[in-house]
Amino acid sequence: DTCQRSGTDQHVVHSGTSGNAQIDLYPIRNDNAEVVYFLELLILIPQSVVQSAPAMVGNSPAWQDVTALIRRAAPSEAVVLLLGESGTGKELAAAAIHQGSRVRNGPFVAVDCSGLPETLFESELFGHEKGAFTGAHSRKIGLVEAANGGTLFLDEIGDIPLSLQVKLLRLLETGYFRRVGGVEPIRSQFRLISATHRPLERMVEEERFRQDLYYRLNTFPIVLPALRERLEDIPPLAKAILQRLPVAKGLHLHAGALDMLQHYDYPGNIRELRNILERAALLADDIWILPEHLPANLQHLPGQKKPGTANAVSARQSSAPGVAEIIPLAELEEQYLRWARGSYGGDRRSLAQRLGVSERTLYRKLDALRSHTEHVVEP
Repeated sequence: DTCQRSGTDQHVVHSGTSGNAQIDLYPIRNDNAEVVYFLELLILIPQSVVQSAPAMVGNSPAWQDVTALIRRAAPSEAVVLLLGESGTGKELAAAAIHQGSRVRNGPFVAVDCSGLPETLFESELFGHEKGAFTGAHSRKIGLVEAANGGTLFLDEIGDIPLSLQVKLLRLLETGYFRRVGGVEPIRSQFRLISATHRPLERMVEEERFRQDLYYRLNTFPIVLPALRERLEDIPPLAKAILQRLPVAKGLHLHAGALDMLQHYDYPGNIRELRNILERAALLADDIWILPEHLPANLQHLPGQKKPGTANAVSARQSSAPGVAEIIPLAELEEQYLRWARGSYGGDRRSLAQRLGVSERTLYRKLDALRSHTEHVVEP
């Protein structure tokens, strides 16, 4: 497609294209250097860019604002700075941006800047030549070089030593670097995304972070909200996490447990929610994660529904398991029969009477249940 220039108006024409897209226009000039046409590069923005991991799930206004910015930033070449508390999903957001970028087929190299000792930082980032220092027995390719043609994600960039910040700035400005002990400049082309939980502006004021580097990194900032700022996203987040936890296969959240999860502050954010659910899954006896499976510090939080109120009766006291999500009726019946069967301790006659069905009907349903699951208790 082309964008033809006519007077002061420009018309973009598409054929058979729908969906979100990023459009870049490149001028085509004649011999007199006059722009006569624009070459149009259209890049479709995948709807799945921010749906690739549990931490990227959510429908709250705060999270929708974030996903809109991620979709906007992904196909561009802008340097992105992800800000937010630890555990809010900054690396997953960086991966989502990479997946929607022009270099999605290249490598995604993530560097935890807080985990590298200062003595090895330069070698890890830029690599080194053989004999550059004691122990350098061979040439080593650095992470910057490994990211060529892809995305370099510098996590916790606020922890980069001042002595290396100037070298990183030079790399971003020129695209060239030198290995430790090397003399030849090496070119590396990559998309840069960085992240930090530290207050970089204050660090600049305190001269603990270079101002020129900060301006270079802060081209397109995205602030990821803390989990306590989007508690309405707990139900879909918890469901997505449970679906991906091997120990939680087939488990469901009881309504009482979900209510408890929605009244906690999560100082550790999504990472803490995942740990809570993994622990609860290990404690669950059947298919339900119950309130008593959650940590003690989640018990009796302000705002929780009290036992005996609507939709908040404990699973041990209710006449049926609480349901925190919509599931197929056949699956719900299986779960209910399994729960009811265990509650009546093998007394099928009493159970049939309580359910209001004949013993034959109950036998048939239990036999069908036995053929589909190993969780039914044999009489």
